[in-house]
Amino acid sequence: MTVLVAGVGNVLRGDDGFGVVVAERLQAGAVPDQVKVVETGIGGLHLVQELMAGADALVVVDTVDLGREPGTVLVVRPEVTDVGSLPLLTRNDQLADVHYATPERAFMLASALGVLPEQTWVVGCQPVDANSVARELHPEVAAAVDDAIAEVRTLVRGLGVDWP
Repeated sequence: MTVLVAGVGNVLRGDDGFGVVVAERLQAGAVPDQVKVVETGIGGLHLVQELMAGADALVVVDTVDLGREPGTVLVVRPEVTDVGSLPLLTRNDQLADVHYATPERAFMLASALGVLPEQTWVVGCQPVDANSVARELHPEVAAAVDDAIAEVRTLVRGLGVDWP
């Protein structure tokens, strides 16, 4: 079992850097051999390249605006668009630049390439503001980092990998 944990986001956009902060915290601790923790920033293509190396499961950590209270951590299974179902012009628009892609676009490309694991989750945190230029997380979001780490570990343990 190989699990890829990817922290995504832009550290220059305040709360949007949440996934990166979680990945850095995970990397600073003990990580099981079956788990690879990466920080992909805003590079959707980097995430797809990591998946091309092979993974049995994927956990992406990011901000997710679902209209909840700021700092709320949620685990969701992403809905992945089938590239083949899109009209050609829409497909080209969606995949024109995956360097600055949302995780959804990276999932779509990884699925089209046959490298998106069936076991894929997003551990998301409701931001206060993920669009303003800032280097710090809002206090509510920063307080949710430990909750997100706990959710990542719970998902990985559910796959049979021991991660205290």
